[in-house]
Amino acid sequence: MDEPALIRHAKHGDLDSFNRLVLEYQDMLYNTAYRILGDPALASDATQEAFISAFNKLKSYRGGSFKAWLLRIVTNACYDELRRQKRRPQTPLEPITENDEEMEDPRWLTDPSASPEEQFETAELDQAIQNCIENLPPDFRAVVVLTDIQGLDYKEVAAALKKPLGTVKSRLARARTRLRDCLQAIRELLPAAFRLEEGSTL
Repeated sequence: MDEPALIRHAKHGDLDSFNRLVLEYQDMLYNTAYRILGDPALASDATQEAFISAFNKLKSYRGGSFKAWLLRIVTNACYDELRRQKRRPQTPLEPITENDEEMEDPRWLTDPSASPEEQFETAELDQAIQNCIENLPPDFRAVVVLTDIQGLDYKEVAAALKKPLGTVKSRLARARTRLRDCLQAIRELLPAAFRLEEGSTL
């Protein structure tokens, strides 16, 4: 994908070029929104809102990491949703379908090469981590999602959040400590392979 060319064409109103950018980044933006909001429907709405906003603001993009630019927009959309909620979003203990039925095998957690037991343990761990992420303040939540889940480096996270590098590092360190403590507190609920021993670290 020739990203600079697609961005250039999209800036001039080429919807096909913008749609190719959407296809490239939609999973990343959705996963980021889901980790911050903890709700599939809200994450989908935030992702859609972010792409609409990105298209409308595209002429203001002045270069640099396009990925970080998009992540800043979706993170802001998540912050807006959290402010609207005025409460920490609640995540069901088990993923549910649009009909409010329990989803036995959510596709985003399934590894085709894993055994049913391994898939179940992965789902348990993912849910435990998600619950702990949702217990973080929004600013901490965003920085740990962008760094540890999306794999951005410190400079990209600082660009995405428009925060000083030192602030990003400080928030990440504090967020990781809180996550470690949260997982330690519920270690008996985790699959045996993921339990932390007393005094151990992540």
